[in-house]
This record gives sequence, C-alpha cells and structure tokens, in this order.
Amino acid sequence: MLGQIEIKRYDMVNRADRLMALFAHLSLLVGLGIVGPLVIWLIKKDESPFIDDQAKEAINFHISIYLYGIISGLLTIVLIGGPMLFILGIISFILPIIAAIKANDGVVYRYPMIFRFV
Repeated sequence: MLGQIEIKRYDMVNRADRLMALFAHLSLLVGLGIVGPLVIWLIKKDESPFIDDQAKEAINFHISIYLYGIISGLLTIVLIGGPMLFILGIISFILPIIAAIKANDGVVYRYPMIFRFV
C-alpha cells in the first residue's frame, strides 16, 4: 500500500554480524568516514548478507553526505548554504545513531534521501 514502509528483518543474524553492521554505521561519528564501512564491506560482504546490505547503506550515506556538503558549501554564496550545512551536521549525527540501533536489533535500516551508488 502507498505510504507504508516495508521493514525487513534478518531474524537469524548473529551478534557478531549485528556488531559489524553497527560499527559500519557509527564510523562517521568516530572519524573514520567512508573508510570504516568500506573496509567492513570488503571484508565481510561474502560472509553475511546483513553486513553486506548495511555496510553498503552506510557507504551510500557517507557519499551522499559529502555531496550534500559540497552543494551546501557552494550555496553559502547565496546565504542559504549556512543553514543547510547546520541541518546537514545534525542529520549526519542523528541518522547514523538511529541506523546503528536498528542494525543492533537486526533490522534493515534505509537512510532517507540518499543516493544508492553501491
């Protein structure tokens, strides 16, 4: 139905896989940026479909945040970029925390308004 979000859950995800997915999402907050989820994805993509999915989602989020940051930085010329950068900073702090909590529960999380490159 229109307006409903499908929540996909991996019930048989073991604790180690959930922790790796959690680390992939939290890597932005600890300063690893895109390198953290990229390394996790490259190492674990063939071992767990859950880690594969969530690490790719974290990589796509990081790439999208970088692109939005560049666009917002360019828009500071017309004064709208400043508030956009502020909002982007809040979003890039809150959404990975929500994603990490969902990953820890074994629930697939989809970031809103991101580009899916990987």
